[in-house]
Amino acid sequence: MLITTTDSVEGRRVVAYLGVVTGEAILGVNVFRDLFSGIRDIIGGRAGGYQNALRDAREAAFADMAEAARVLGADAIVAVDVDYEVLGKENGMLMVSVNGTAVRLG
Repeated sequence: MLITTTDSVEGRRVVAYLGVVTGEAILGVNVFRDLFSGIRDIIGGRAGGYQNALRDAREAAFADMAEAARVLGADAIVAVDVDYEVLGKENGMLMVSVNGTAVRLG
């Protein structure tokens, strides 16, 4: 499945627009990861736990979106947008949502 943020695929023609497809992933943020991330923020460096959580959530959201496009018979998803949100009373959850337009290419 070709997935792109552009509204077209170079060298290919869109022959059918099949509809908007989405994917979402919500992950709880681990307390220990928060603790070690806070320590790392104080001493400097990258917060690897958060980076891994972001990557996992993004990959899951893209996989859900791609599956929705496959069900529609799409060859590609164009005009993809990725959004990140922190959810929860104590900012204890991370949501990644992706959406785009499923298309059939000629």
